[in-house]
Amino acid sequence: MTGTAKKEPGWTRGHTGETAKDVKTTITDVAPADFVEGLEWPRRQEHGRFLLEVFGRVTGVEPAMWGPTMVGYGEAHYVSPSGREGDWFVVGFSPRKANLALYGLQSAPDSEELLEKLGKHKLGAGCVWINKPEDVDQDVLEQLIRGGWESVD
Repeated sequence: MTGTAKKEPGWTRGHTGETAKDVKTTITDVAPADFVEGLEWPRRQEHGRFLLEVFGRVTGVEPAMWGPTMVGYGEAHYVSPSGREGDWFVVGFSPRKANLALYGLQSAPDSEELLEKLGKHKLGAGCVWINKPEDVDQDVLEQLIRGGWESVD
């Protein structure tokens, strides 16, 4: 048999360097704490410090900046159902002017049940949007981060 075998869709821990050519977001040399302290909105600096602490405590790893605005924890390789693949972080966040994007929280087996208990939020295609940490149940947030973190082998 000739040709390349099609890879199964899913996530695996670690990175491979095999990424679709149009994916531009990669790890940068910027320190996540410096990024958070450099945010132009004092309230988002406070939220960013809180999220750095919570994500760090739950995952047990140091964060890295992915592109100019995303703080990620861990590294994983994904293959989409279409065959597109790339390297990405396992869980993370991005403080935006209007809200906070939380990544990787929808991948846990019990995420639907936990999201019902989270508090005020909106679901995006690949993230959970919250306005501020005070709007959500902190214990549920930690469970979602832990579930997302543990969902990638």
